Amino acid sequence: MKITEITAEKKENKIQRLAAYCRVSSDSADQLHSFAAQLRYYSNYEKQHPEFELVGIYADEGLSGTSMKKRAEMNRLIQDCEQGKIDRVIVKSISRFARNTHDLLQTLRLLKSYGVTVFFEEQSIDTSQLNSEMFLTFPGMIAQQESESISGNMRWSYKKRMESGEFNCCAPAYGFDLINGELVINETEAAVVRRIFGMYLQGVGKQRIADALNNECVPKKHGEKKWNTTMITYILGNERYIGDALLQKKYTTDTLPFRLIPNKGERPQYYVENAGPAIISKDIYNAAQTLSKKKACVRKSNADHILTQTMFCPICGKAFRRLTNNGKNYWISSVVEKSSCICKNQRLRESGVFDAFSILTYKLKENREVLIDNLIAQLERIQQRFGGTDDRIGDIDKEIAQLCAQSHLLAKLNNNGVLSSAEYAEQAAEIENKIKTLRTERRKKLSENQDDEMLDELKTLRQILDEYKPHAEFDEALFEIIVKRIEVVNNSQLCFKLLGDIELTETINRKARCKQREAQDNPVWV
Repeated sequence: MKITEITAEKKENKIQRLAAYCRVSSDSADQLHSFAAQLRYYSNYEKQHPEFELVGIYADEGLSGTSMKKRAEMNRLIQDCEQGKIDRVIVKSISRFARNTHDLLQTLRLLKSYGVTVFFEEQSIDTSQLNSEMFLTFPGMIAQQESESISGNMRWSYKKRMESGEFNCCAPAYGFDLINGELVINETEAAVVRRIFGMYLQGVGKQRIADALNNECVPKKHGEKKWNTTMITYILGNERYIGDALLQKKYTTDTLPFRLIPNKGERPQYYVENAGPAIISKDIYNAAQTLSKKKACVRKSNADHILTQTMFCPICGKAFRRLTNNGKNYWISSVVEKSSCICKNQRLRESGVFDAFSILTYKLKENREVLIDNLIAQLERIQQRFGGTDDRIGDIDKEIAQLCAQSHLLAKLNNNGVLSSAEYAEQAAEIENKIKTLRTERRKKLSENQDDEMLDELKTLRQILDEYKPHAEFDEALFEIIVKRIEVVNNSQLCFKLLGDIELTETINRKARCKQREAQDNPVWV
């Protein structure tokens, strides 16, 4: 058998046909100059690289780069490549070749199928040196650099326009239309804006304002269906309605992924007076801001209240919030206030909650031997019976770890053929049963640990009650120490969860104050 190797023929180096692709100014007055400059540049490039022969320059207008369909010269370039007229394409930058990864990747693959390579000067990327896998990865890296560069230019442009007061909004606020780049009052929406300010200054809450607009099917902007408190807050705090403009309330991050985030002092802001037409007077606007700040102070005070995040609805699980009406304080479920809950609870007088707690503490102190002492004795007996719980849990964990290691070893022996399947199944089942038994014991020990914690809390509660001397007024310090949670059973009953997980229900009634006074003079308390 004779084998003869046929060597590949060496091709002589031949001059490659070079095409340049660029984008020229969209301004007709500059197109000729721009094209001439490109022609000179690539003619010089041809002289400096004798291996290339410049066969043509393909130039699209600058603004046509956003869509391949509008780029006639790019399409002509691709057609000439398909017909075999071009071997290589040179481009100044990837951003001038394609503005998105899809078009870039699609065009490069198409040209590669025609045997045409592309060279990007700024990035020094030659597609002849890219394999298929690199084709998939490099556009993303380059696109990120280009996007960051474009975004930086846009931010610089916005900043300069803001500094000069020339920047206008892209999306007009409710009450305005943007016509030919100028804000114009939309009288139909402006009437709603004036109504919102009027209702708010009359004492109507934001949620009730939103409910009224929703009930009347007042349309919103940008296709949104329902009014809500966020939208009402935005309108009440928008300086655009007095003709002014606070610029750069939000800003775009510098790096990908670009995010628009609220400006909390990271960027400068610019306040422009008389930037557009006004819908309301400055007096009305300032009055609304003053009222809003006053309510914010009240909300902050309520957030620090002892009942905040303490009372909950057992149906929906939502916390009750404080409401002041005619100088009296009430507590109401936050979702009931928004008319979005099936709960029957309406509102509770704050004084009624305090009275109920005072009566509860009287009953608890009077009956502490039955309610607390007996429970403490039972838990202590359990503790004595199962001592050393913590040490035993540690031992159990070690035993479970050892059994798991044995199980893993058995699996290896079975895989290696040392143990038969029957032997492996029998021994693995035995180990699994031991692990289950230990885990059951562990859960029981952990439950006993919880009993220990409950026992400590019950002893603390008994000590507090022993030293406590009841009085007619609500004792905030005692409440804060012994109350963990309150569930509002209904408008007249509260379930108090106390230290030691004791749960007691107390009724709210008008005779609470009388009972407190009686309790204060009762000798059993001392």
